Amino acid sequence: MSAKFENRDLVVPGDVLFEGRIRTGDNTFRSNGHVSASRIGLVNYNQGMVSVISLEAGFNPLSGDLVIGEVIDIDLGRWIVDIGSSENAFLNVQDAIDAPFRSDIVMPEILDVGETIIAKIVDLDRRRTPILSILGPSLGKVKEGFIFRITPSKIPRLIGKKGSMVNMILKATGCNVVIGQNGWILIQGRNRENEMIVVKVIEKIEREAHISGLTTRVQEYLKELKEEIK
Repeated sequence: MSAKFENRDLVVPGDVLFEGRIRTGDNTFRSNGHVSASRIGLVNYNQGMVSVISLEAGFNPLSGDLVIGEVIDIDLGRWIVDIGSSENAFLNVQDAIDAPFRSDIVMPEILDVGETIIAKIVDLDRRRTPILSILGPSLGKVKEGFIFRITPSKIPRLIGKKGSMVNMILKATGCNVVIGQNGWILIQGRNRENEMIVVKVIEKIEREAHISGLTTRVQEYLKELKEEIK
């Protein structure tokens, strides 16, 4: 029994990841006594399981996910929200104002089409449609900052182990960054220069997520960008 790659090595469909008995995780399949990759991504061996973190996968919503989205329509008693998944999400009045829907509620005064929200997925209906809530700390309408989007599968690399990567970015720039599991990122900074540093660093992380030594390169890149604006 043996692993054929190192953790976080780049693999392509058909690559043999493990020979012998091991549990199969996301984007892998078992055949003829070995486990192979079914998608391009980063291999991960963890606690008796092998999986592949896809580099191009879309957003697969799960209950409990923090997401950022845009209101695209208003229906009776609910808002329809684009969160970048295959199904638009629903935000019911009850989950927005903590009170039942009434006919005299003017919904656009609460949230209008085109506005951005930070929300949590609290449920998935039978059709796997995400049900949102904006009740809770740090949730609700976005009043300042701008949205930047990356491939959702790169979010773990942006966050880093125990938040190490994103905390390094926050400390270096003084910006506030809200990261949605759907790949939508809210950036709020003291000035445009620091906000653009965050954007450039995130772009680098997205491009180089599959290459080892990323933390060191990002650290050096942050120093270079900060020197440029002095």
